[in-house]
Amino acid sequence: MNFRELGLEERLLEGIDAMGYETATPVQAQVIQPILAGRDIIASAQTGTGKTAAFLLPIVHKMLTQQHSSHHINALIIVPTRELAIQIAETMEGLSYFTDISCIAVYGGGDGNSFTAEKKALSSGVDMVVCTPGRMIAHLNMGYVKMQEVKYLVLDEADRMLDMG
Repeated sequence: MNFRELGLEERLLEGIDAMGYETATPVQAQVIQPILAGRDIIASAQTGTGKTAAFLLPIVHKMLTQQHSSHHINALIIVPTRELAIQIAETMEGLSYFTDISCIAVYGGGDGNSFTAEKKALSSGVDMVVCTPGRMIAHLNMGYVKMQEVKYLVLDEADRMLDMG
């Protein structure tokens, strides 16, 4: 299935084209339309099958085509590791390159400057946050994270996070 057949927003299709993608993988073809229709999804597929784009594309499309608050977090993606947070944020940067959708990766292990940048984004508003649980809890405990407008929640590798406790 070609991405254009999915009815995605034009600026998002430009990002898909720029990244060199032409056709949806099986997991993308199965879940993008139900997510666009507002359904909750549980998907399981091997590494490298396009699961990240399967949830990013419909979320970005919805943010581009529906009203959302630019002063709050709109989408929260929780991941088990900083490496995965960085990878998803980089994929998001490519897919949303031709849009005004903002994204930040929030994870531990950095210096004070990264914490300060995260605090600024979380308190002033960012469209999408890709985070590890521990670091996000640290920010939440400080009381400035604007979670009132979260419409989209993704638990990526939820089984792995549950195994970690």
